[in-house]
Amino acid sequence: MKILIVEDERRVVNFLQKGLKNEDNQVDIAEDAATAEKLVCENDYNFILLDWMLPDKSGLELCRGWRAENITVPIIVLTARDATKDIVTALDSGADDYIVKPFSFSELLARMRALQRRAAENNNNNELTIEDLTLNIHRREAVRGDTIIYLSTREFALLEFLMQNKGNVISKAKISEHVWGFAFETRTNLIEVYINHLRNKLNCGSKTPLIHTVKGAGYVMKNFETEIK
Repeated sequence: MKILIVEDERRVVNFLQKGLKNEDNQVDIAEDAATAEKLVCENDYNFILLDWMLPDKSGLELCRGWRAENITVPIIVLTARDATKDIVTALDSGADDYIVKPFSFSELLARMRALQRRAAENNNNNELTIEDLTLNIHRREAVRGDTIIYLSTREFALLEFLMQNKGNVISKAKISEHVWGFAFETRTNLIEVYINHLRNKLNCGSKTPLIHTVKGAGYVMKNFETEIK
């Protein structure tokens, strides 16, 4: 794979570069936002590992700009910030995942594999439906009735996973592993935050709820007639 590391801390760059090259990846380095923007314009990458704090521009500004230009390469944000609100901000800026420094290289590889699996699953099933809700994977578009629903990258991934498993109760642990690519942390309310955001958008003010909480077990996407499994 071809991977871009956008990071200005030399110690972290050396750590990532050595590990990724040992896994037979091609690695480019950008120590500032200007270099990163130039490289992304000139190359096709399989992954971007993006530091939040850069000397000339925030990594999240870069991320939002790339998504606005329809650059869909998977982006993993690297940062020392670990508050839920920071994670939400990064994911809503278009990042596909978020990893807190310091981290193990094996954890980073696991997250990259999870993103690859999700991309492969997307290619196998282009459109998902339940009731009057349709999710087009290729166009990354959600429509309920006649209303287009605008979703962040992470909201889209969460909805996609729930729809792929409609009628089945999905635990927080499974959601965390599949959508975020890491083990569920009981101390965070990240999943509840995203479920609530998604419900509000899907209900469109008056629509029949499709995402239901199963106390002590997780969440299920179903209509009222569907049997829970």
